[in-house]
Amino acid sequence: MLDVDPPATVHREEWRNMQAFLTFTHLGQERKIDCKEAMTLGRDAGCNVVLSDPRASRVHAMLYRTHDGSYYLADERSSNGSYVNAVRITLPTRLNDGDQISIGSTNLQFHLPNAVNHLEAAGTGTRRTTLIVKQNVELLRIAILVADIRGFTRLSESLPVRQLTEMMNQWFREATLCITARDGVIDKFLGDCVYARWEANRDPVTALLHALDAACELNRITLRLCEQYLDLPQPLHIGVGINVGNAALGTDQGRTAIGDAVNLTFRLQEHTKHLDCDILLNRDAFLHLPADQWQGHEQIISVAGKTMPLEVWGLSFNHADTLLQTIRTA
Repeated sequence: MLDVDPPATVHREEWRNMQAFLTFTHLGQERKIDCKEAMTLGRDAGCNVVLSDPRASRVHAMLYRTHDGSYYLADERSSNGSYVNAVRITLPTRLNDGDQISIGSTNLQFHLPNAVNHLEAAGTGTRRTTLIVKQNVELLRIAILVADIRGFTRLSESLPVRQLTEMMNQWFREATLCITARDGVIDKFLGDCVYARWEANRDPVTALLHALDAACELNRITLRLCEQYLDLPQPLHIGVGINVGNAALGTDQGRTAIGDAVNLTFRLQEHTKHLDCDILLNRDAFLHLPADQWQGHEQIISVAGKTMPLEVWGLSFNHADTLLQTIRTA
């Protein structure tokens, strides 16, 4: 049994004129679900796609549309996993036209009629679905920001799903405006996390300052949500990792930047919880800032996947705001 918001029936000849949508078979009848900017799939009655399946988690997966029109499926730490084309996904996975999503015993097919499958166009006959695999890339230097809403798992378990989705959609919209207003690019949303980047080949200092300024504004956005949603089980907080480094940028439609510098930024964000700071910068980032701000405040941490310890600098949002103001008036 599967319910959608709202349910609808569609004929095949109508599909080619539509934007992204999901189709499935229910009681012998083909039905469709128009894809929203963000939608939830799970057992909870408040999900956009309700799965009456004991193997489905309350909020099992989320489907997102990114700035370039691509759609990603992200598993929300479900017990039994989410599958794309029979492969269990561990990272948010970009969906291609015709991909099959499997959750428990439910199979849905993703449709994006106007999209071009680049690998098929190249004659390989293989559909790419994973986030990481890239054939054509360019190497560049970028400033990277990863911001994560802390305690999101507890939040998702406590709030009605419709309220959670509404709140997260608002956070995503305002986060997108925040990043683009500072000349950045939203690379992707990962459930409760935003990953953004700035080109830093020509001017790494300006790119870093944009990232730092965006971090402060994301904090203000989050605080405003707390004031708007007074019945939250706990105040909303974010942790931010910022780094400057080299990355490989795919030249296809997804344009996702990947590489060690990106992975490290996600690790920095995670370490804000352990170091009790709001923002954590790697040495490659904080060296671009005035030395009198960070000198003597560096810390050494060990990061999974790194054989050598890392030198980092943690600061609060208030400190970051003061630092930016000092630099602007200098």
